[in-house]
Amino acid sequence: MVIHETDATTFTEFVAANEARLRHGLIAALGGEAGREAAAEALAWGWENWGRLAEMKNPVGYLYKVGRDRGRRNLGRHRPMLFSVDTARIPDVEPGLPHALSQLSERQRTVVLLVHCFEWTLSEVAELLGLSKTTVQNHLERGMATLRREIGEDT
Repeated sequence: MVIHETDATTFTEFVAANEARLRHGLIAALGGEAGREAAAEALAWGWENWGRLAEMKNPVGYLYKVGRDRGRRNLGRHRPMLFSVDTARIPDVEPGLPHALSQLSERQRTVVLLVHCFEWTLSEVAELLGLSKTTVQNHLERGMATLRREIGEDT
């Protein structure tokens, strides 16, 4: 594979502009460690296939799918690792939240974390996941309802 300087420059610019979004999306879907590893693998795939990726309508969304698929294979049957909350350090966080999040479907957990933890808009989440904004809203509402039930705050 011959790498041209312009390809390296455009890929570097692409990574600088999009790596955090990709990593956040994969962490939300797969958990911290697996999500970071999946983002790195997806970007490596992106570099190897930059000519093809650069022509896509939604290259970050495509890399998200590449990373998610590879991350799922690495996780196997295990659920994503969500760390417990140190209430002495972060007293305003519900200690049962990690367990409650692990009870959500992958899509619901991803949407809830991207919207409420990473402060993404519904449109940004929809673009990354390749879903309509209405579908993202539905996953968010269902996920939040499940979280409220799981931590005993159902109203």
